[in-house]
This record gives sequence, C-alpha cells and structure tokens, in this order.
Amino acid sequence: MSDGPLMLLDTASLYFRAYYGVPDSVKAPDGTPVNAVRGLLDMIARLVADHRPARLAACWDEDWRPAFRVEAIPSYKAHRVATGSTDAEEVPDTLAPQVPVIAEVLAALGIARAGAPGYEADDVIGTLTARESGHGPVLVVTGDRDLFQLVDDDAPVRVLYTIRGIKDIEQVDTARLTERYAVASGAAYADMAVLRGDPSDGLPGVAGIGEKTAAALLTRYGDLATLLAARDAGDPGLTATQRRRLTEAADYLAVAPGVVRVADDAPVVLAPRRGGSDTLDLPREPADPEALVDLTERWGLESSVRRVLTALARR
Repeated sequence: MSDGPLMLLDTASLYFRAYYGVPDSVKAPDGTPVNAVRGLLDMIARLVADHRPARLAACWDEDWRPAFRVEAIPSYKAHRVATGSTDAEEVPDTLAPQVPVIAEVLAALGIARAGAPGYEADDVIGTLTARESGHGPVLVVTGDRDLFQLVDDDAPVRVLYTIRGIKDIEQVDTARLTERYAVASGAAYADMAVLRGDPSDGLPGVAGIGEKTAAALLTRYGDLATLLAARDAGDPGLTATQRRRLTEAADYLAVAPGVVRVADDAPVVLAPRRGGSDTLDLPREPADPEALVDLTERWGLESSVRRVLTALARR
C-alpha cells in the first residue's frame, strides 16, 4: 500500500458535473444514458492517476436536506424540492436512474462508499477529514465551494475544485482562498459564507453585506464571533449601517453557523462491499470481477472501467 493521501469525493456534486459535462448521447447498449456514470468513472481514473491516493471514499448524501438544518433555516434548499414531494430532490429524469448504477460499479470495483444517516455528503467529508487530522494529507474533490471551509495548510487539507465539466480542476489551498476571497483560512471562509449567504442553498445571508464586505469585516475582527461581539458592544469600527444590518439579522446569525459549517462528528458508515472490506483502502484489482464484467457489458462502460482499473493497478 502506498503512503499517498486520503481522497474524499463529494460524489453527488461530481456526478452532477459529469452529467452536464458529458453529452447525453453517451448511452448503454439498450439506449439508456450513462453519461454521468462514464464521466464520474473517468474522473476517478484521472484523480487516482494524478494524485495517487492510498485511500478513497465516495461520500454520499444519505439526507440531502437534513432536518437539523431545515429546523434552523426552513428555506434551506427548499427551492430544490421536487414538485409534489416534501423531501425528494429535483433530479433530471435521465440522471436519477444512473445513481444506483454508480453505486453498483463502485461496489464491484471495491471503492468505498461512505454515508451517515441524517447527514449530507459534506458532513461525511468533514467527519472523515477530522478523523484524519495529524495522520496525513487529505484531498477533497468537489464542485461545491461550501467545502472550501475545510482547507487547512497545517493538516494539510486541500480542495480539488471542479470548475467546469469534469476536466478543469483547480487546487485550492489557503493562498488561493486569500487571493480569491480575501480570507485567511477555511474557517474564515465559512464565516464569510454565513454573512454573504447563498441563494443556491436558500441561505439569505445578511442584507447589504456581500462577499467583499464580509471578508473585510472578518479581516478586521478575525472571526464571526468577535464581529458579533463588536456589534453588540457598539464598536466604532463598524459603521452605523453595518451595525444595523447585523442587528436586524441577529436571528439568522444565531443559527446560520450551525447550518453552514459541516459536521465533524457525523455517524459515518461504509456501504457493504463485495469482499467484505471495511476500510477506505483503494484496491489494486476489482473486488468482484464477475459483477464488474456484467455491469460493464450491460451499461457499455468498457473504456471507462478500463481506465479506472489501469489507474488502480499503477498506484
């Protein structure tokens, strides 16, 4: 086994990127679209070849809209709920059937799939990252900026951010956070995200305080807690307008950090895998070769599976 990093995949983020990045003309022999499956496998092959991780987990949303976040902020991801449902996410018709195929192929390959009841993949990633602290480097692969909060040069934790499609990947460390967002750490990014809000997640933020103002305030005060203490103390470093806006958003600011910050203590479990492995170790050969052959032929995945197997064997 190599001494490479632990790699954590924000799986849903990546298969959504693959779905939109690979043409839907990519189909199985029976005509079923498999663009998300192929795209995700090709991404895994490239990531393993380029970064040589020793362990890897495909992190899964067991609950894409956890109750504890909705209770705190009812608008959390509310606009993504499928029509006529109370808890199902709106997913394209031709993507939804591909998700179980992804799970089956990962199991046959022997690649770990990790989830936590009642939590999102982000929380699984946050928890596995916390468990790895002091043991070695972590690479988080995602198309979601929310996970920038985990960046930590000391740990070290870096994010491989999929900018467009499945080919353009940016490495994000503290220097990149400072350059792009004017914040000094992953923790400061989370504080900035609380203040700024995020319409794509149904988080209103503080009215009138955008990304640049939020970053400037955090640079001045260090963190959100100190900023709010300054608000309450009438600190002259805040303008009257800033103090008023922060005061008007007091209820939101009291609960938003618990929504924005990923959990580091989620009850993570690994999905059953062929061969009975209960580790994150990457295999050098498939866990269930016969099942993998069957899945490959049924879904027309020959070239993508071959690339994954080649990358695994060459680590």
